[in-house]
Amino acid sequence: MASEPLTSNEYITHHLTNLTYGQLPDGSWGFAHNAEQAHAMGFWAIHVDTMVVSILLGVAFLWLFRSVAKRVTSGEPGKMQNFVEWVVEFINVSVRGSFSGGKNDVVAPLSLTIFIWIVLMNLMDLVPVDWLPSLAGALGVHHLRVVPTADVNATFGMSLAVFILILYYSIKIKGVGGFLGELSFQPFGKFGLPANLLLEGINLISKPVSLALRLFGNMYAGEMIFILIALLYSAGWALGTFGGFLQLGWAIFHILIVMLQAFIFMTLTIVYLDMAHQEHH
Repeated sequence: MASEPLTSNEYITHHLTNLTYGQLPDGSWGFAHNAEQAHAMGFWAIHVDTMVVSILLGVAFLWLFRSVAKRVTSGEPGKMQNFVEWVVEFINVSVRGSFSGGKNDVVAPLSLTIFIWIVLMNLMDLVPVDWLPSLAGALGVHHLRVVPTADVNATFGMSLAVFILILYYSIKIKGVGGFLGELSFQPFGKFGLPANLLLEGINLISKPVSLALRLFGNMYAGEMIFILIALLYSAGWALGTFGGFLQLGWAIFHILIVMLQAFIFMTLTIVYLDMAHQEHH
């Protein structure tokens, strides 16, 4: 028997539910079959689609850049080599412009990885919303979200990795005493200790939060708009045609958001790492 058509609410919920693996209500472990089961799995559940898509895109990035590096030539370069060299130069210019904390061989490669990886994950938002979920459904997969950066777990994972580097270099460059001194005595001196700890603590914690939520919010909103536009296709040929033009226009505009959010995440990472290298006297 063919399944009944989804209502608008069911369609939206289905497209916003990750393929989630965790502990089911009966105590066994497996994949959630609906949004309620996914929510009930709690903190230790894994969004398998986010993990798989992000890892595959990361591997694709590494393979592509490595293959270009192995075939690099000083003669007449090909189109792909030109593209990779342009990207690397763009990253180098960004790092030189925002990082003045001395020599650190990690910052530029990290910035390159962040920028390209996030661009690739964001670009998945331009894939028509029903194509890959429908293919997954035909293979027996209940849910599939293909935009990892529209999952707050992925954006917080990246931002927490950057935050760990911020703490590491803050302590490495300034020492434990210097790092704690900044938290305790900036900006009001030793007599403003409680206010200093409050303000500097909020400033420190806000760094990973701002990185994660800015990227997540923009990509989640973009994904939601694509889903809402897709609903127009079921409302007759007139609204369907209008939806097609609307989707094309939003996709063209969304390319700017895709690139801009990757650039902002990368730039803030560079700036935060530069601040971790700066000593206050």
